[in-house]
Amino acid sequence: MTSAKKAPVCVLGTGLIGGSLLRAAAAAGYDGWGYNRSAAGAQAARADGFDVTEDLTTTLQRAAETDALIVVAVPMPAVEHMLSAIATFAPGCALTDVVSVKAPVAAAVHAHGLGDRYVGGHPMAGTAESGWAATDPGLFRDAVWAVGVDEGTHAEPWSRVVRLALDCGAVVVPVVAAEHDRAVARISHLPHVLAEALATAGAAGGELALGLAAGSFRDGTRVAGTAPDLVRAICEPNSTALLEVLDETLRVLGSARDSLRAEQSLAGLVEAGHDARQRYESARRWEITDVRPGAPNWLEDLRAAGKRGGVLSRLG
Repeated sequence: MTSAKKAPVCVLGTGLIGGSLLRAAAAAGYDGWGYNRSAAGAQAARADGFDVTEDLTTTLQRAAETDALIVVAVPMPAVEHMLSAIATFAPGCALTDVVSVKAPVAAAVHAHGLGDRYVGGHPMAGTAESGWAATDPGLFRDAVWAVGVDEGTHAEPWSRVVRLALDCGAVVVPVVAAEHDRAVARISHLPHVLAEALATAGAAGGELALGLAAGSFRDGTRVAGTAPDLVRAICEPNSTALLEVLDETLRVLGSARDSLRAEQSLAGLVEAGHDARQRYESARRWEITDVRPGAPNWLEDLRAAGKRGGVLSRLG
């Protein structure tokens, strides 16, 4: 990472992800402040020594005056309101987000005329908890942080976003929005849906089933403990990609059901699942070292590297 002076960071939304980012950025030496629509949430942050207010206009005016990097850290249903305010009060600031879906955010950003300074982002980290009380400055340590390399991305704001992610302890995976959304439908959004279904199936077995439940049920339903409104805000904006992988998964389950009925065997599903888990456990990241932001074909080179499992753990 570079030793250059760190630009200020303005975080809009100080729940689990945004609040953890504000904490991590402060620990890394950034001058940061934030906005939270909940007076209780803002007060909790202030009680811990962080500069968080419920005044969105003043927050953004400060960002404009200091050329801060603005981080949109609200659920997708609230993104439109944030972007409208940014377009009014801080249109010249570099802009990123930590929303769990990228293509709809990018479309909204461009609709508000903010595309030239925008770089999509998504840290792959979280817990089933929410709100300022759940925030953790170490949440992103060794996590993967997806950073957009879509056509038209500019090197200067991109470098600022990558540097922030790295300073928060993450490694960066370069990815375009549409491919990100298809991937997270499989490894983030589908698990939420399956966890909810599994939790429902367990509860339908009554007190005996819940009394016998142990590790596999606990681990398989962990994310079902997430607030329902937040799960919907995470999954529903990615409905097209999620529907595709849901259909695929239902076919796999249907085939397993048919095999169990006809042959009393789950061999096909169990063996394929075991092999897939082994592939996940043996996957190894490799360092992207030969791409310089702003150089000829830098976005194309980063896209290709990200697809092959490459990550950035340093910049410059």
